[in-house]
Amino acid sequence: MNAKNNSYFDGGLTQLIIISLLGAIITGLTFGICYPWALCMQYKWKIEHTVIEGRRLEFHGTALSLFGNWVKWLFLLIITFGIYGFWVGIKLEDWKAKNTNFE
Repeated sequence: MNAKNNSYFDGGLTQLIIISLLGAIITGLTFGICYPWALCMQYKWKIEHTVIEGRRLEFHGTALSLFGNWVKWLFLLIITFGIYGFWVGIKLEDWKAKNTNFE
């Protein structure tokens, strides 16, 4: 069997809906303060249901470690009048990659 056939995603729609709703509710109830927690929860679910070349991925990032970055990025957004927003997406993807590896 070639490597392409060993890559797949095994998450289900019901799980995705529940995790998305839970994240939205928590974020809304905390006025966005817990958004890093919701983001980590959703990303962890996505990554841990992904298998590439027969190897399952795992995510070990925490909301607390993201929260520190989130506060820093928010500060930089404010003092640059939003210009830093162009880099926030890249910084977030970098943080995700640094916290993702194979089991």
